[in-house]
Amino acid sequence: MVRRFLPLIILALGVGGFLLLKLSRPEPVAVEAQERAWLVDTKIIEPQTHTPILPLYGQLVAPEQIRLTSPLSGRIGERPVHEGQAVGKGELLIALDSADVQPQLDRARADVTDLEAQIESENIRFANDKQALASEKAILDSARRKYERTQSLVNRNLTSQENLDAASDALSRARLTVTSRQRAIDEHPARLKSLNARLQRAKAALATTELDAERAVIEAPFDGVVTDIQVAPGDRVNQNAPLLSIYPNTGLELRATVPDRYRAELLSALSSGQTLEAVTEDGRHRFVLDRFAGTSAPSGTEAILSLRSQAGGEDHGLRPGGLLPVSLQRPSVPSSVAVPYSALYGSNSVYLMSEDRRMQRVQVERQGEVPVQNGERHVLVASDDLAAGRALITTHLPNAMSGLKVQVAGNGDSKDSSAGAEE
Repeated sequence: MVRRFLPLIILALGVGGFLLLKLSRPEPVAVEAQERAWLVDTKIIEPQTHTPILPLYGQLVAPEQIRLTSPLSGRIGERPVHEGQAVGKGELLIALDSADVQPQLDRARADVTDLEAQIESENIRFANDKQALASEKAILDSARRKYERTQSLVNRNLTSQENLDAASDALSRARLTVTSRQRAIDEHPARLKSLNARLQRAKAALATTELDAERAVIEAPFDGVVTDIQVAPGDRVNQNAPLLSIYPNTGLELRATVPDRYRAELLSALSSGQTLEAVTEDGRHRFVLDRFAGTSAPSGTEAILSLRSQAGGEDHGLRPGGLLPVSLQRPSVPSSVAVPYSALYGSNSVYLMSEDRRMQRVQVERQGEVPVQNGERHVLVASDDLAAGRALITTHLPNAMSGLKVQVAGNGDSKDSSAGAEE
């Protein structure tokens, strides 16, 4: 009998135990939804005067570089220097063979001597012409008298017409001789003036040749570096043929294109007497903005920066033609803040943290870039809303928006901070 009802008894006990457990269970705690706080880093704003920089990429040039040419035709006798060699003022660079220079000098001197002799001969000829003119005029008078006597005899039939013709021919010849001699005397001033002009030209040519002969031995006009050598000893060169170049150790310039939007402020700074420096990436070389080129291009205007002299000599290691990246100082910006690029949203927005730890969007004006100690660059911004002591959010959040709740990283007074970090 009992065995028949045993399954029912077990089922009843199970149901009763379930009901007992259900009645004795603890009440669950009600879950309330909490707003998530996102972990961020902040920076306390301290507005101050900053000097922004302008990255430039320029080419080194030597404006005082001299290109030497051959003053005369001839062969290269000496060339003791080599490409890239540093030379001192007065040091021999190149010399033409004296065997080619001396004949040209002798020829120029001979031209002067020849013209001086021609002038002397002309003066002697003039003196002789004047003496001969007096004798030829006397001959002319004698021929005229003889012609008149013969004419009188012919009129009286005392001589033949043939004698009269002979006297007439003699008179004509005497008159032609006097006329030719007079013309030679009258032309003397013009001939003398022509010879003197040719003499002056020959003397000028001689002076030029003497100067070229002196320049045939070329010495360094200053302390510099030899470059662009075109000839070797023994080469035959023509007049004005290029020989070599030399540029001074000082006076190197860096020429870099500056976008037109920066030109006005840089020119204004130069006009006010400000000194704007440009520094290379390694900090070894410094340049000073000197002026701008006289013409512009669509890409901008070329700025000319002078190499600042270095202490301890001029061995700066720079060479014309090299490309050099530099950072040029721009005019200082007062009441500005340098922030990392991670704090910038778009091109002109940042977020501040409000007193209730929420993001607050602020519009700013970009003023350029500034270098920081670790070699990085921060963006320089300015705004009336960037008051001193405010907390600037420097962590870049993809879902950033005004009113979003945030929590400063490292501050563990909120349980929601860990949730934000896990996200």
